[in-house]
Amino acid sequence: MENNLHNPKFNKHGYIQVYTGNGKGKTTASLGLALRALGRGWHVLIIMFTKGGSDYGELYSFANLSDEIKRRFKVINAGADRIVYRDNIEEIDKKEIKKGWDIALDAIKNNKYQLVILDEINIAIDLGLINLNEVLEVLKNKPQDIEIVLTGRNAKDEIIEVAHLVSEIVPVKHYWDIGVSAREGMEY
Repeated sequence: MENNLHNPKFNKHGYIQVYTGNGKGKTTASLGLALRALGRGWHVLIIMFTKGGSDYGELYSFANLSDEIKRRFKVINAGADRIVYRDNIEEIDKKEIKKGWDIALDAIKNNKYQLVILDEINIAIDLGLINLNEVLEVLKNKPQDIEIVLTGRNAKDEIIEVAHLVSEIVPVKHYWDIGVSAREGMEY
């Protein structure tokens, strides 16, 4: 498959997308974009902020991608192996999220990927684990041909303002409301 980094038919204008809201499907939407981009020969980076460990169905799928796709794809866990809330932040959370943000900065600055997905970065910003103004500076000055996707609840108004596409996922009905807990293969 042709490398689109040097393909003159590749649309050189990358946009900023945000998937936010309290409904289910933000990460899922971004993973769909990743699969679509990989299928078109793009180079894709996913950084999963606030998500550590390896027990995610998508990680099992990624491990089984073809060698050709794996050469154009990287996923980074940037979180401890637990859910992070405002009242349980530990040093390990700060360290892991900083590691992920440093990788994102390098990838964006050096134009290493065509699609960079910053999964749950809105939560990391909301919790004060990544500086909002630093993220805004990166978004406003990103290379023109990189598409950046930010996911997670509580997207700041300033992030929404610089984005080109914003989707708010609103819960209408969820089986959690009738006591169904997170299911392997659906929620993780």
